[in-house]
Amino acid sequence: MDFGFSEEQREVQALARQILSEQVTPEKLAAYDEYAAARFDEELWRQLLDAGLTNVALDESYGGMGFGFIELALVLEEAGRTIAPVPLVHHCVSAMMPLQQFAPEALKERVLPAAAAGSLLLTAALSETGNDNAAQPTAVVAAEHVEGVRLSGIKSAVPYAQEAGAILVAAQLDESVCVVLLETGAAGVSMSPVEYTTFEPHADVTLDNVLVPAANIVMREGGEAVMHWLVERTTAALCAHQLGAADYAMRTAASYTSEREQFGVPVATFQAVGHRMADCYIDIECLRLTTYQAVSLLGAGVDASTELDIAKIWAGDCGHRVSYATQHVHGGTGIDRDYPLWRYCLWLRHNEMALGGSSVHLAALGQRLAAGEGLFA
Repeated sequence: MDFGFSEEQREVQALARQILSEQVTPEKLAAYDEYAAARFDEELWRQLLDAGLTNVALDESYGGMGFGFIELALVLEEAGRTIAPVPLVHHCVSAMMPLQQFAPEALKERVLPAAAAGSLLLTAALSETGNDNAAQPTAVVAAEHVEGVRLSGIKSAVPYAQEAGAILVAAQLDESVCVVLLETGAAGVSMSPVEYTTFEPHADVTLDNVLVPAANIVMREGGEAVMHWLVERTTAALCAHQLGAADYAMRTAASYTSEREQFGVPVATFQAVGHRMADCYIDIECLRLTTYQAVSLLGAGVDASTELDIAKIWAGDCGHRVSYATQHVHGGTGIDRDYPLWRYCLWLRHNEMALGGSSVHLAALGQRLAAGEGLFA
């Protein structure tokens, strides 16, 4: 059995690598440092839209390419390799995928073609202050209304909220959870910018008795399942992004140590340096295997809770170790802001902690194994 990627999948990855490597440069990324500008390259976003790369997992009936989650993960890996200033994870994985999976057909036909064409940017609100469980919202409450539902509360640090036209939001409704597509221009919606170490634009979104019409309700009851489904795929997407970022950081360090000389020989020939780079390589290959194991199962609709925890543990530990090792072998150059490595180290640490650090997922994995839900029957 061939466990490698298909020719079509390789072509999708190659196209993403070509566009992103050509269009994302250290000089362009520097324009967003320290929040000098919103970290959103709209020209690059348009190129990705025109190439169909934002829509690889979207059905053809909505303007997509009709592929699956594996193909999208390959694109996200390349986005991580360049730390591209575009909202691929938030728009494609956290918003479009759950809408395609769970939204009523009328809502899908109205929203997804616009999102695929680029006239509508989507995102999802997954964070609340003091609440780590996106499937059990506590800070936003919904109330029944004759025309739909009314939302009140605050969603914290919503990515690209001010740039998006609509946000996927979960709210507590009586004893259940409802999920809606909130239009950012609706009356009662206000936003406060939040600064992130990655310089991505985020905002706290305050909802003051905001009316969401019935046509924009994704699921009125039982929204916990939607949010669990969404968070699992967003977590896997972060692992793919982490894989690309870690791989680039390692290759940057390997290139640097091959050229940098001390005592008349390349630094790479020192045994300690060689060992550190070998450890990085092993970490990254383990992350690659665990990530695509989880992605392939999720793409097939198979339960992947255990595999996803393992992938996120590797994403956290690999990002942590690779960021330290690559900076170490660079010496002072590794933290020089005129050199590109520091941005990758920021992203590696960000992805390490996003949607739960390694300790969180390790605890969840341990509980699952203790309950007899192991890897093998």
